[in-house]
Amino acid sequence: MALSHAVTELVAAPADRAFRFLADGLQLGRWAFGCWQTEAVAGGLFRGHSLFDGSAGLVRIEADPARMSVWFHVGAVPERLVPRIVAHVVPGERTGRGAETCLVTLLAWRDAGMNEDRWRRVAVGHETEALLIKALIERGASD
Repeated sequence: MALSHAVTELVAAPADRAFRFLADGLQLGRWAFGCWQTEAVAGGLFRGHSLFDGSAGLVRIEADPARMSVWFHVGAVPERLVPRIVAHVVPGERTGRGAETCLVTLLAWRDAGMNEDRWRRVAVGHETEALLIKALIERGASD
């Protein structure tokens, strides 16, 4: 049984642009199937809706510019959000590529109560979300 899922895309944009995009809660609503059309709510939270079942979900974003990591704390109740998804940006020059490129990785951990169908949806969804993130960043959606 898989307990985590990761996907990485090479993005033709500088790392700082990718990081700003991923750390923007309103941009989240353009690429995250579980949090479509996000809106800011009180206390630094964002609310969006699942494209799969229409349910509302909350996200608190914890962005770490020094590490270029963005943690997504997710759930339905503000006091019980869980940091289950992280996005990480690696500048291109750290992997032998140019400064105008970066790697963007999405990593998700499987919750103990998640059945196989729900986990499959997360994994397959993240594969497509990574492609959406790549396209949006490359066309300058975060600028």
